Amino acid sequence: MARKEVVAQDVVKLMKSRDHIRNMGIVAHVDHGKTTLSDSLVAVAGLISKELAGEQRVLDYDPQEQARGITIKAANISLGFQYQGEDFMINMIDTPGHVDFSGHVTRAMRAVDGVILVVDSVEQIMPQTETVVRQALKEKVKIVLFINKIDRLINELKLDSNGMQQRFAKIIAGVNKLIDNYAPENMRDEWRLGVDKGNVAFGTGFHKWAISYPVMLRNKIAFKDLYDLCSEGKHSELRQKAPIEDVILEMVVKHLPSPLEAQKYRIPVIWKGDQESVHGKAMLTCDPNGPACFMITAIAMDEHAGEVAVGRLYSGTVKKGTELYLASRYKTEKLQGVSIYMGPDRVLVDEATAGNIVALVGLKDIFAGETASEGELEVPFEAIKHHSEPVVTKSVEAKNPRDLVKLIDVLQKLGKEDPTLRVEINHETGEHLISGMGELHLEIIEYKIAKERGVEITTSPPIVVYHETITSQGPEIEGKSPNKHNKFKIFVEPIEEGVVEAFRNGTIDSNTKGKDLIDKLITAGLNRDQAKKVISVHRDNLFIDATKGVQYLQDIKELITTAFEEAINAGPLAKEKVVGVKVVLTDATIHVDPAHRGPAQIYPAIRRPIYASMLQAKCVLLEPKQKLFVNAPSEYMSGIISTIQGRRGQILEIQQEGEAVSISSKVPVSAMFGFASDIRGASQGRAAWYYEYAGYEKLPEGLQSTTIASIRKRKGEPEVAPTFKDFMD
Repeated sequence: MARKEVVAQDVVKLMKSRDHIRNMGIVAHVDHGKTTLSDSLVAVAGLISKELAGEQRVLDYDPQEQARGITIKAANISLGFQYQGEDFMINMIDTPGHVDFSGHVTRAMRAVDGVILVVDSVEQIMPQTETVVRQALKEKVKIVLFINKIDRLINELKLDSNGMQQRFAKIIAGVNKLIDNYAPENMRDEWRLGVDKGNVAFGTGFHKWAISYPVMLRNKIAFKDLYDLCSEGKHSELRQKAPIEDVILEMVVKHLPSPLEAQKYRIPVIWKGDQESVHGKAMLTCDPNGPACFMITAIAMDEHAGEVAVGRLYSGTVKKGTELYLASRYKTEKLQGVSIYMGPDRVLVDEATAGNIVALVGLKDIFAGETASEGELEVPFEAIKHHSEPVVTKSVEAKNPRDLVKLIDVLQKLGKEDPTLRVEINHETGEHLISGMGELHLEIIEYKIAKERGVEITTSPPIVVYHETITSQGPEIEGKSPNKHNKFKIFVEPIEEGVVEAFRNGTIDSNTKGKDLIDKLITAGLNRDQAKKVISVHRDNLFIDATKGVQYLQDIKELITTAFEEAINAGPLAKEKVVGVKVVLTDATIHVDPAHRGPAQIYPAIRRPIYASMLQAKCVLLEPKQKLFVNAPSEYMSGIISTIQGRRGQILEIQQEGEAVSISSKVPVSAMFGFASDIRGASQGRAAWYYEYAGYEKLPEGLQSTTIASIRKRKGEPEVAPTFKDFMD
């Protein structure tokens, strides 16, 4: 029998020891050493040789991950370990560090209870480090720290042992500051990191050794001994004294919670139902005998099994034949199989019990964030909120018209696997738009379509996704239906900044309903009267019904909200999505006969006054921005600054440490195409750069009309933008 199957059977037995389970992720900034560390943990479970650990990158099994040397998607593996003679089960997710794939990190945080945060000792806390820490703490996921690549402090920065310790203290203080800012208030003291607590380790994943305070005491290793051996390059001796897997495993077992402990405080965060209900009690106690409650955090496509739902089982036991109710489809499906992931392999098991990360086969038409349960859950799990959004679009067409149907199928499947990918399919023209987090994100998607799914495609150059908004209140405009029998008085105004921020951070979205929505809107700063009259929340916009006693309005409410949503999806300036706009209906006259108030009459009567009022409310384009961080030798500083400023970049901060300089800036996404070759030229290839999503800001006045004209031309519209008169009846 293959070793992997033996391990899988061992893991199945361990699944039932809920206090000996650890669900954990490995998170970090790109290239800080997550996957190398993962290899060492996989090796101790016997899945790869310890000699190959760090080189095999077993969890980067995707061909593109191997070719590019980065993690692109979250990889799951279930491992059995022994610690002090006791068996432990670790369900581990190795997550990407590149900002374009941060959606995988967000979804992984819902499945795990703790993370190992890996920080490169030379680069220290980078932008994506902060992002992943925020994502973890928002979900009440506990953090332990591994400071990696400490040999670089000696070899490259020539630090002495005091300098190294100061560097460690600086990194620990930086992570603690994030914990103080974002961790739950009642857990901050307990979750803070400290060398003496034992929840910090440092070492080198590449050389496969690590050290922590408890290990130093136990093995009688002084810091000076460690420094001397490391500076002399005696890594094999250090590995014998303190193997990385033993040190990390001890930290995980002692400092990360079991599902029995974690679910008590995590369930109230991710599920807003009655904690005293049958389902609620089962999840809080991680009860394997209660009704099954499963949250899907990722979708994998299997050519034989179809859609595979990967996620966390919070209560109950599932096996082949178990019937689960899907909250979004109001339908029950029967499981065709239960499995666990062993890296690239999905291994079938007889059953899975509460507290584990597992993969289920047989659930159809599912998505990441879906709730599946035995019996209907009174409310579904809280939606998974991604902190960034697609900013770059490409048009995709099948080279061979015969492949059109196959391309549509592939795009729909990729959209399910990756919720941060936005897919818009035009069945009439055969042109399809894919929108992603950046150029690299879309490159990977193109590769998957062509090489993995076998559809040859042609793509357009990258297109930036703009938004439309207003800067002042618009006048009240009366819109009439084409038959003149229905009239609606509408005006628009900007949404309050506090409400915009609530949309931005995910506090309010289109799933927020009823009293919860009213309370959150009032807290965010919306007028109480208006908050009570909101009838639609769509893409960070509000529709408010401020009418009084209008007959038949209730009968056409659905048509009105659909018309509002259509107007918001394609604004008046350039048919880009509208954000931050409040649409207020003040009065209406509606025909008594339903035949005279169908969609063809109501849609234009709502859409046109919205557009007319927006265009008089100083409608403008917003452009996406990225925070750009460049590290390089200080001699190249002026060339790098010139390159950034030449792309409309705004320098935010310059920090110098020794011979190295770090430049923080904010740059429009539209100006970032081709940046890589320019920055290499300016720094003779010595610069390292990273970027992260920085939201939308107003496009400079001087670029508004030319940008609007080019977008309209690309969309086949007249280049000159309409005026409010074009929408007046």
